[in-house]
Amino acid sequence: MSQKDREASETTFAIISGYFDNFPARRKVVDVLLKYGLSVRNGKVYLGESIEVPISTIAKAARVNRRIVYMTIEYIERIPSLRIFFSKLRPTLSLVDLAPFMGWEVLEIEELSEVNRCVFSDVLKAIFESNCQIRQVIGEKYEMGFGRYYIVLEGRVPPEVIQKISNIPGVLKITLRTPEKDKTKLVCTYCEVKYCPKMNPPADKTC
Repeated sequence: MSQKDREASETTFAIISGYFDNFPARRKVVDVLLKYGLSVRNGKVYLGESIEVPISTIAKAARVNRRIVYMTIEYIERIPSLRIFFSKLRPTLSLVDLAPFMGWEVLEIEELSEVNRCVFSDVLKAIFESNCQIRQVIGEKYEMGFGRYYIVLEGRVPPEVIQKISNIPGVLKITLRTPEKDKTKLVCTYCEVKYCPKMNPPADKTC
């Protein structure tokens, strides 16, 4: 995604979020919808194309009563831009927690784009130059330029790459999820290493 496209995306998301600035309770419902990729269609909430999610479940997750959920749905479907936006939400399979068990590694990067608006592209460049294969990237952008994204890598990340990423302006913290226990000894001012044992293959069975 180009810088121009990224800025346009952020502006669109800010406009959508702005509809709920004066409705904190409804905003809680919206946060649940966005977090889990739940869509709103025809007065109901769906997971994927056809799995209907009970209103009581949404209310419990958002810590509001059912009336607030119904009001939020009604509000969304009354405004064309919101109706289109929330009707197209879909959940995404995340490999972040599974990756270490499959022998892969995950880099969790916390950034402040106000310091460097090219943090994400600079991180990807460092990874590509090391010939690491990226399996998945999931990002979360918050207010005030703060963001967090997860990069799932097939294989291992060389320590020098982590050091290179830590020197990129705007990188606040790096968390490495790895099946390699030795990497817990990795020392870096901005780094944290989480050891996740690799899943053992099933034992051979004889008939």
